[in-house]
Amino acid sequence: MPQHAQNTPVCRDCDGFATAAITTGTRNRDGSRATLRVACRACKGTGRIAPVAVLARAGR
Repeated sequence: MPQHAQNTPVCRDCDGFATAAITTGTRNRDGSRATLRVACRACKGTGRIAPVAVLARAGR
């Protein structure tokens, strides 16, 4: 029996890659690199968007 993946909408701003770690180039006292964690503003770091509950109608 084939397995089916869940059909969850992916955030169009980050394409599902909601969090990034950026290396600043400086080092901490223990020798590790200083990194910044940045989250997507549109999906708040989840990678998925909530389904739209209300449909928008155009026209009269």
